[in-house]
Amino acid sequence: MTTIHVNDLTKVYGRTTAVAGLSFTVRPGMVTGFLGPNGAGKSTTMRVILGLDRPTSGTVLVDGKPYRELRDPLRTVGALIDAKAVHGGRSAHDHLLCLAQSNGIPARRVREVLAMVGLTEVARRRVGGFSLGMGQRLGIAAALLGDPPVLMFDEPVNGLDPEGILWIRTFMRSLAAEGRTVFVSSHLMSEMAQTADHLIVIGRGRVLADLPMEAFIQGSARAHVLVRSPRAAELATMLTGQGAGVDPAGDGLRVTGLTAARIGELACAAGLALHELADQRPTLEAAYMDLTKDSVEYEAVAS
Repeated sequence: MTTIHVNDLTKVYGRTTAVAGLSFTVRPGMVTGFLGPNGAGKSTTMRVILGLDRPTSGTVLVDGKPYRELRDPLRTVGALIDAKAVHGGRSAHDHLLCLAQSNGIPARRVREVLAMVGLTEVARRRVGGFSLGMGQRLGIAAALLGDPPVLMFDEPVNGLDPEGILWIRTFMRSLAAEGRTVFVSSHLMSEMAQTADHLIVIGRGRVLADLPMEAFIQGSARAHVLVRSPRAAELATMLTGQGAGVDPAGDGLRVTGLTAARIGELACAAGLALHELADQRPTLEAAYMDLTKDSVEYEAVAS
């Protein structure tokens, strides 16, 4: 089984510490999501894994070896880090062919990966004229070129249309189902929630969470019931008396500690009308925001 082991990784740029003491393992057979605020160290970590940056200390191993020691890198790790890092004057076909020839990969594989990502019809067009989404597809094709057991994607849905987003989501899950190691970084919580099986969350260069998706959501954000009533103050007093936690939520109440059914029964018995009574399940976005609220490097201020 091909894994990525990050052990006590530290990377310092001048006087700036990008990551400090990161330790985690990315395992095969699942999609592992890599989350964190801007500046948390996600791109730095991926660059170190791929040998593009040297760690200040610690080790990073892919299939038990540093990336630089892999005999056939593209046959072991496929990566999409920067889709724009291509020669704009080359065609999509020739870009991939150069990569294939430099790694001893048969030319027929170029046609196969172009078909996989839906670029067959534009294979002879110059990459410089590609849209952002087409460039992303070409980057994914390059990652697949060596049919590697490890795949790393940084913001893979950037620029893709809805059809493309659905395709890459399904495709990544199918790659994991084949037993591959799939490591994906994204800021789109809705997509990550539908794609990843496991999450690694970092903030300010340190691991904040390393958990299965469901455990992360349930452990970081509490489920609650949203209640709206024309007699909200009386309802809040009654529910608090029953041991519930009650907080304002817009023009309603956010209630924890009681089920929606029990709240309805109590309101009915007290003759209190309800205009809304809805279970609110915790979401990945809410859990992530709660966990990383103290780790945001570049926090915007509302005008």
